[in-house]
Amino acid sequence: MSDQHTIIVTVNGTPYERTVEPRLLLSDFLRHDLSLTGTHVGCEHGVCGACTVLFDGQPVRSCLMFAVQADGHEVLTVEALGTPENLHPLQEAFQEAHGVQCGFCTPGFLMTLVPFLEENPNPTEQDIRHAISGNLCRCTGYQHIVDAVRLASEKMRA
Repeated sequence: MSDQHTIIVTVNGTPYERTVEPRLLLSDFLRHDLSLTGTHVGCEHGVCGACTVLFDGQPVRSCLMFAVQADGHEVLTVEALGTPENLHPLQEAFQEAHGVQCGFCTPGFLMTLVPFLEENPNPTEQDIRHAISGNLCRCTGYQHIVDAVRLASEKMRA
């Protein structure tokens, strides 16, 4: 029996076929095998949310999943959101509302909030705070992040 498994996973719209060890975490696969370093690894226990990616459209902690679990699925990382020349409205709002300080947690917040805003185009502050309650930030105190989400919802509705 082989210690390696071949997987085919679509990441940011590109299909990848790779041979991986069964114990390889999805976060490590994204960062090391695919060089998509926007997915940050913080606590490695699923608590901080820095490693959040979209798995078949739903936010998941990539440090809690194995790469083999992504076989046949679609993963979106923060690299899929926008470019420096053409930011996603949520990225623009984080920049404009100063929702970023050190930036380490930002990719996880963004990937948590994209589907949230798609499902909740006009969220209340309480809705926003609930949505981000699983993501930890050590710098901002959250108010600027909440402001950024409000601004992003306005931009996305316009």
